[in-house]
Amino acid sequence: METIALRNGVEMPLLGYGVLQMKEPRQCEKCVQAALESGYRMFDTAASYGNEEPVGRALKKYMDEGKVRREELFVITKLWIDDAREDSAGKAFETSLAKLGLDYIDLYLVHQPYGDYYGAWRAMEKLYEEGRIRALGVSNFSPERLVDLCMNSHIPPMVDQVELHPFYHQEQALHIMRELGVQPQAWAPLCEGLRNIFSNKVLEKIGKKYGRSVAQTALRWNIDRQVSVVTRSSIPEHMREDFDIWDFSLSDGDRKLISGLDLGYSEILDYGNPCIARMFLSKKGHSR
Repeated sequence: METIALRNGVEMPLLGYGVLQMKEPRQCEKCVQAALESGYRMFDTAASYGNEEPVGRALKKYMDEGKVRREELFVITKLWIDDAREDSAGKAFETSLAKLGLDYIDLYLVHQPYGDYYGAWRAMEKLYEEGRIRALGVSNFSPERLVDLCMNSHIPPMVDQVELHPFYHQEQALHIMRELGVQPQAWAPLCEGLRNIFSNKVLEKIGKKYGRSVAQTALRWNIDRQVSVVTRSSIPEHMREDFDIWDFSLSDGDRKLISGLDLGYSEILDYGNPCIARMFLSKKGHSR
């Protein structure tokens, strides 16, 4: 597993396992256990996913069995919109911490760029200074919102988790993040299986050159861009396949071929659509 140093020196893995849409607790717990066995040490959940508890149980079981130490794990969770206020962010954090059964969170993210995330950020800064959080970040922040928060906060975000995959490169956003010292992290690095990604001819041809699958090729492409990725599967064989990407790297020519796949827009979530904001603002976090 390769890691990358955040602005504050904390080492974050370049590959992690996510549990979005894993609503059934036992299934989620089994998947996290399988991911641990496959070698994953970074795990990404959120208050809004409703599965922090099974993630915590799986991690605790593995630690209790002596198979991993807490300091070898990198746990990410996120603050939802209705808790994004200065007077409730701390309580929401404590709820997430209790559900996960941990003493600290490695990376705590503001999940969406809505609500009073400035007030929430001030509360999160205090938790960081108290040592309850090892690193602070945001998720789904567009370049202008990220610049605004970075320039108007005591402790600027260290990570921005956004949609990044071969059909949506977000080069301008990555450029801004690097100017600001913010580490990019990709959600949906395999485009959630859309656009027939697993049978894409360009990715198939490049993968064949290295004896790799389309999934491995797409994940390695982001990692070669120094983007941390969070992948997801409920099939152990696919978990192991996704993890087995550390002994090859794409050539400049291969990366140029993949540049031709960029659509320049998302087919998963259009943050410019008011309906998306309404949808997110109707969802519940810990406070309701």
